[in-house]
Amino acid sequence: MGMLHLVRHGQARFASDDYDRLSELGHRQCHALGRFYAASSQRFATVVTGTLTRHRQSLAALAAGHGALPAATEFAALNEYDSDALLRAALAEPGLAPPQPLPPPTTPEGYRAHFRLLRQALAAWTAGRLAVQGMPPHAEWRAGIAAVLDHLRAQGGGDVLLVSSGGPIATATAHVMGAAGDAWVELNLRLRNSAVTEFSISPKRHVLHSFNTLPHLQAPERADWVTYS
Repeated sequence: MGMLHLVRHGQARFASDDYDRLSELGHRQCHALGRFYAASSQRFATVVTGTLTRHRQSLAALAAGHGALPAATEFAALNEYDSDALLRAALAEPGLAPPQPLPPPTTPEGYRAHFRLLRQALAAWTAGRLAVQGMPPHAEWRAGIAAVLDHLRAQGGGDVLLVSSGGPIATATAHVMGAAGDAWVELNLRLRNSAVTEFSISPKRHVLHSFNTLPHLQAPERADWVTYS
C-alpha cells in the first residue's frame, strides 16, 4: 500500500493580468514543502501534475527543496476549471447575475463578492444549470479526474506526488469520499496554497487519510505564509 500526496499549487497572482504564475511567496511555500519532505525522508516513486504554468512552477520549487524527485508526467485532466469563464457565464445568467456590478476583487468587499458569485456559478455548473464556454460539462470534468486516480491506483509501487489546483483536488476528495452533488465546491474554497491532502492507495480503492494540511508552515515565523488564493 502506498500514499498519494495531492498538493495544491503555491500562491498565484490573484487579481493580476496573469493568474497562472506563482507569486514570490508561492515559490517559497512550495520550496518549504520540498524541504519538509526531504527532512522526513519522503520519497516518491511517481510524480504527476497538470499542465498549467502554476503547476509546473510549484513542482519546480518543490523539487528544488526536495532534491530527489523523479520526472513528472503531465495530465491535462488535472487542470483547474476556468474561473473567469465561469464568472462571465454567471454574470450573463439572469438567475445568477448580481443586481449591481461586481466591485474590483482588490478590495475586501470585491473579494467577498467575487467568491460568493464563484460559489454560486460552481454549484450551477455542477448541477448542469450553467453551460460555460470553453469548459466541458461538470460530469465530464469530474470523470477525467477520476480516470487519473484510477490510472495511478493501477500503477502500484510506492508513494505518488500529485501537484494540481484546488478544484481537481477537491473533486478527487469528494469522489473518494463518495460525496455527491456540489459538496466538492466547499472543499475547493477551503483549500490553502501548497496544502497537502493524502489518500492511502490499495489495489481496489483510495481512502482519505488527511485533508488540507500545512506541515511545512507550522513554525510561528511562517504564520503569514498561509494563503488561500
